[in-house]
Amino acid sequence: MINAFALTAIALCGVPIVTEPGAELRKLAGGFAFTEGPAADRSGAVYFTDQPNNRILRWTVDGRLETFLEPAGRSNGLFFDRKGRLWACADEKNELWVIAPRSGTHRVVVTANDLGGRLNGPNDVWAAPDGAVYFTDPYYRREYWPDGRELQEPQAVYRLSPDGRHVTRVASDLQKPNGIVGTRDGKTLYVADIGAGKTYAYTIAKQGSLTNRRLFCSMGSDGMTIDEEGHLYLTGPGVVVFDRTGREVQRIPVPDERWTSNVCFGGKDRRTLFITAGSGLYAIRMTMTGSF
Repeated sequence: MINAFALTAIALCGVPIVTEPGAELRKLAGGFAFTEGPAADRSGAVYFTDQPNNRILRWTVDGRLETFLEPAGRSNGLFFDRKGRLWACADEKNELWVIAPRSGTHRVVVTANDLGGRLNGPNDVWAAPDGAVYFTDPYYRREYWPDGRELQEPQAVYRLSPDGRHVTRVASDLQKPNGIVGTRDGKTLYVADIGAGKTYAYTIAKQGSLTNRRLFCSMGSDGMTIDEEGHLYLTGPGVVVFDRTGREVQRIPVPDERWTSNVCFGGKDRRTLFITAGSGLYAIRMTMTGSF
């Protein structure tokens, strides 16, 4: 049975809130070690990781919980591209995977040594409209890594070319990049620097490089998503929502969890916000639609 929590949506005076009037935060499932990386497929089903237990799960549009892939390379962040493929930050061996959503078969696209030296651990990922894939590579020491796998500087943002052949470093001006998402038109990339407690916006140049870095807001984030109106949803202490100018407009608490890791829009109409937080998967209805 789905448990419901009364929502205390904290919004600024005079600013319309993004949750539906009277919406309640619902706990859909629990008992996980630590949930991460929600991403919705074309049907609206939401895939997410139970990272310490090395599996990817799926919440179907009719409300069923299924195991999609186990083991799953200790996957963390996930994202579906416009071809319907699932990209996964598989940090067990510092790899980026692409997974067939029907069969669950995966292919390693980026390995630890594709740059002439290993990565720290791919963490979050976004697929651009042109087929390029951007991912963050912060350092979080894992107990399953062998001795000697220590921090590599810089902790950076990387781009995989649309043909999948070239990986380039596109941002090295961050302390600890984590959450990442871009706009539907492929012109702007948002990257959260959780180490500095800030989120930045970059302009994506024609060849895929990042230019014109500017401060979006003075909050870092573990994961993030964006809606059709350009609101950015950051995580950590619940979910904090900013409009396209970087002004905070609403907070969505997750009262029973100490940490909110990530968010995505899903469901048949893409108007449900799915939240991974601690040991649970949560959802709340929105007035906004997620950006495809």
